[in-house]
Amino acid sequence: MRRNLTASFIRSLNRSSILNYIRENGPVSRSQIARDLNISLPTVMRIVEDLIADRLVKTTGYSSSTGGRPSTLIEFNGEAYAVLGIDLGGTKMYGTVADLCGNIQHRLYVPHQAEGEADGDAYIEKLIDFIHQLLDAPRPPGQAIRGIGVGVPGITKVPDGVVVWAPALGWRDLHLQDILTEAFDVPVTVENDVNLTVLGEWGFGAGKGVNTLVSIAVGTGIGAGILIDGALYRGHALAAGEIGYMVPSVEYLGKRYEGFGALEILASGTGIAKRARALLQAQGATLPTKELNSRDVFAAARQGQSWAQQVVNETVDYLSLAIANISVVLNPEMVVIGGGVAGSADLLIAPIQRRLDGVIPSMPRIVASPLGRDAAVMGAIMQVMNATEEYFVAYQVF
Repeated sequence: MRRNLTASFIRSLNRSSILNYIRENGPVSRSQIARDLNISLPTVMRIVEDLIADRLVKTTGYSSSTGGRPSTLIEFNGEAYAVLGIDLGGTKMYGTVADLCGNIQHRLYVPHQAEGEADGDAYIEKLIDFIHQLLDAPRPPGQAIRGIGVGVPGITKVPDGVVVWAPALGWRDLHLQDILTEAFDVPVTVENDVNLTVLGEWGFGAGKGVNTLVSIAVGTGIGAGILIDGALYRGHALAAGEIGYMVPSVEYLGKRYEGFGALEILASGTGIAKRARALLQAQGATLPTKELNSRDVFAAARQGQSWAQQVVNETVDYLSLAIANISVVLNPEMVVIGGGVAGSADLLIAPIQRRLDGVIPSMPRIVASPLGRDAAVMGAIMQVMNATEEYFVAYQVF
């Protein structure tokens, strides 16, 4: 039994390596795959035939002849399947239908107020209806749905898909994966949204080719997805990356944070807006008639308004402390800043770099996410391919 399990694991690992190689380097020949991956040619030929039968790869012409018979070339057939990627947040549902190459075919955005409905049947029904709308979107003829990947802003158990705690949605111990699997006849995965974000950046965004990567999402809350040596790191209690609970100074010690953490209270989009309102009130200024949000604060800072510049400077301080702490513990090659405030990264990244220069021993590359709000749904593609066991993605889970 142990020998069979070992052989099965090696075959799965070879299959994943070959498929990943074809995805990143195709079109390629079978002999080139065998040489570059140091896998025997007969093994490569068997696995490639299986992948062709599964429509995950396809033949595409021949190599240039060097005197012998030209080789048949193989390429990734990402257009054959689609993945539904869904990013749940405290103020929105965002979903896409995309092929396995990351080409988005349809987008759907629905704002909502989670408070008061997130833990009830009404919210689940709203999510199920949202998924039905994505499934009903037009797709190329013959394209099958590979699966549904859902990103949740909170601690999740994988592979069970249980939402342990998602404060922005008011969920505790919710068996979301079971609920959605029962509702839809396709594979469903449920994952922490920022874990999906780092996978999205690694597979399709700024982190391609980067093996040690941290993706920070600053939105309603603050979280980080962590990839170490190509491996997604979750932590002992599945709470790795919950950097919203970082303590920005000693005055935040000795307190309980049942919902959002100390850093989130200050530097999330919600925290930025709250600090701005408090500052304006303290200055005796007239508050805007509409609800002030973080975008308004950054816009006012660009206009040179001193109150907004003060709030942005404080935000830079808080995020600099977080990135400094992450850097000295994990030593990532790159830190990607995404989430709702990523659109204002031009006011954040350069000041953060200046504050950290000479402070930490190794400065990571700090970049804005090129994927924007698509990062998590792109990560859903990687997650679904892994979960369906046809694509054993080249990252592990600690």
